Amino acid sequence: MNKLFPLLIAFFLIVSAVVIGLWFTGGLPGLGQNKGQSSSTLVGVPQIGGPFSLVNHKGERVTDEDYRGKLLLIFFGFVNCPDVCPTEMQTISVAMNELGEQASEVVPLFITVDPKRDTPEAMADFVAAFHPSLVGLTGSEEEIDDVKKKYRVYGEKQEGGDPDYYLVDHTSFTYLMGRDGELITVFSFGVPAEEMAAKIREQL
Repeated sequence: MNKLFPLLIAFFLIVSAVVIGLWFTGGLPGLGQNKGQSSSTLVGVPQIGGPFSLVNHKGERVTDEDYRGKLLLIFFGFVNCPDVCPTEMQTISVAMNELGEQASEVVPLFITVDPKRDTPEAMADFVAAFHPSLVGLTGSEEEIDDVKKKYRVYGEKQEGGDPDYYLVDHTSFTYLMGRDGELITVFSFGVPAEEMAAKIREQL
């Protein structure tokens, strides 16, 4: 089973990438992206998103209901990530600046995939380096596993390294969620901030 698990994870990631690719190119029917319509249901495709209860970087317990009425930009990563996470946080920060006054209608969330190390204090230090509206979210391992499952996120500690200084392999998508908590679209890593801002502006 241990040998099969990485293969199953790889298969799932490939299938997810194909589905998202078809989605962006219009190869999957039934997805509405009109302004004012946050999302539509894709029949037969696993849905992304759902309720969560986590702790923000200020040490406060928050749920998905606390963000109703706002658009959400959600990225899963970890504080000690050397490249992907800070790069995407910078992209999100630039996109938020591009939105100007409209940025008040959007909340960017950075959800850890490494709750063992990413305490509220560690998250606070991390998010302080980026946009002031960025919210870091952590929780127990069970709570993080639950939200990862709901967002179809892969996150796995690399084995064989230092027990305290290790890397975590993880999904690098940014999810744009509607005011009702439903998925609008998914940004691949490397999407320009201007393109991200333009897509968000369509929903404002």
